[in-house]
Amino acid sequence: MDISAGIQASLAGRYASALFELAAEAGTVTAVESDLDTLERALAESADLRDLATNPLVGREAQGKAIEAVAAQLGLSDLTKKFLGTLAANGRLSKMGDVARAFHTIAAAQRGEVTAQVTSAHALTDSQVEQLRQKLTAREGRTVKLSTKVDPDLLGGLVVTVGSKRIDGSIRTRLNSLAQAMKA
Repeated sequence: MDISAGIQASLAGRYASALFELAAEAGTVTAVESDLDTLERALAESADLRDLATNPLVGREAQGKAIEAVAAQLGLSDLTKKFLGTLAANGRLSKMGDVARAFHTIAAAQRGEVTAQVTSAHALTDSQVEQLRQKLTAREGRTVKLSTKVDPDLLGGLVVTVGSKRIDGSIRTRLNSLAQAMKA
């Protein structure tokens, strides 16, 4: 398995790599990925869950029991439940979100996918998103999944980030460049 050194170097990346290998052996990568999506949504929606994961006053054993109950309530797979128990036992429950993001990156790389973050001044239509996805797929030579967000400060245009590459076609950047050129 070819995983970038950047992911493997991080604590979350090492946990995510181990989880990916276990899920791949069991043939449950898709199920674990779905579990992690569910967990990320739960973390985003529940301040109590975030507090449980990050509060240093809550002991590892108490965290383990609580996360086991949460995992059962969310209907997570056995592998994901055991993994969360391991995170709690090692005092790494606060890294759940980072591990989930690293796992998604590893799984996407194994499928030959890359994720592009597209920021626009206005919401893009479905056809615009599809056209952009097709052009980026052709440019990158692999399947591109788009994640879109709106930032009115751009004034117009797009900022596309694919991996470490950034394509900035925003009006704000063009105006800033013009202002710098006029100062010189």
